[in-house]
Order: sequence, then structure tokens, then C-alpha cells
Amino acid sequence: MKLKIRRYRWSDLDTILALHQVCLAEVGIVPGDGVYYDDDFPRIQEIYLACGGDFLVGELDSRVIAMGGLKPIDTETAEVCRLRVHPAFQRRGYGAAMLSALESRAVELGFHSVRGDTTLNQEAALALYEQQGWRELSRRQVGELVVIYGEKRLVPSAVLEL
Repeated sequence: MKLKIRRYRWSDLDTILALHQVCLAEVGIVPGDGVYYDDDFPRIQEIYLACGGDFLVGELDSRVIAMGGLKPIDTETAEVCRLRVHPAFQRRGYGAAMLSALESRAVELGFHSVRGDTTLNQEAALALYEQQGWRELSRRQVGELVVIYGEKRLVPSAVLEL
């Protein structure tokens, strides 16, 4: 089934917060571990949309099963945040579709690179970033978790001259 990717709407808030919680619990990331946070969800308009970024959701049969955000770091770089696919729908290419959509959107918005982080626990995310051409920048121990920071340079689609 093809994933329909669209921009976030306020009516998605409860659904994406629940998706976030399910996905992190699946890999052992829990409130209080030094990595988990969710205070940005009620402020998606302000943190992602109003400042030149974006927040996308992926639907199958009108059910939100994936999400991801772009948060500007500076005029050149955006951070990929909240890239999630519901565990029941993982390993079907939906994460790759969301990441590709976020990278394309970053190019449209004028960014030249994207950055993000994940933990060593999130093996599927690590594999996805590697497959999509991201490179590891650094690692940091946060409590019991190892956080891995990565980056990808974006190449705008070739502009055809007529």
C-alpha cells in the first residue's frame, strides 16, 4: 500500500503523540532517561512550521502511521526530528519514504544539509540513515543510552536549462 504523505494538522496532535510514545517504548526509550522528551508536540506550529521548517505525517487508509519534522538550525541546515513509523508498519519502506519526503522538503525550503540524531537502541533508524547516505558525526553517552548524531548534504534536483 502506498503511503500518503501530507502536512501536519492540529487534529493530528493526539495521534502523533501516541505514535511517538509507542515507537520509543518499542526500543526502550522512556521518560526520565535523559533522551526522551515530548514537550515540542503541543508547539509544532511554532517550533516546526512558523519558523521555516515543516512537519509531515504519513497515512495508510486515513490512519496516521508515520511522521517526521524539519526544524531549522540555521539558514543552511535543518534538523530531522520525530521520524517515526508505527512498529506494526515498520520494515515496509515507509520510514525511507518519510525520510525522502523530509529531505526533498528541506531542499524546497532552501536547506543544503540535514542533521539528526538517534540512539544505538534504534537499529532500524541507524540502518535507514546509513542506506539514505547519512554520515555519522559523533556519539555521546546520555545516561544509559548512546546518542548518534548524523548529517547528510542535500543535492537539489538538477535544473534543466531550456
